[in-house]
Amino acid sequence: MDLNGVGFLGAIIIGALAGWLAEKFMKSNMGIVMNIILGIVGAALLNFILAILGLGFSGWLAYLVIGFIGASGLIAIGRMIKR
Repeated sequence: MDLNGVGFLGAIIIGALAGWLAEKFMKSNMGIVMNIILGIVGAALLNFILAILGLGFSGWLAYLVIGFIGASGLIAIGRMIKR
């Protein structure tokens, strides 16, 4: 998994923040562990999609934004499947 140059511990911290922001934005209620998972997985998936499209970003701010967008997308997909 490409961590955009933020390192493993940085990915966990930034992923947790991105997941928490997505949770608040999407008005969802999940725990800290799920926030970390959503933030990291969301960032990894969206980063993979952007890499396929030829767009590459690095750094903690890009990882936060990409993680937020990816986690929000995962929450939305989860809601659609749940219904």
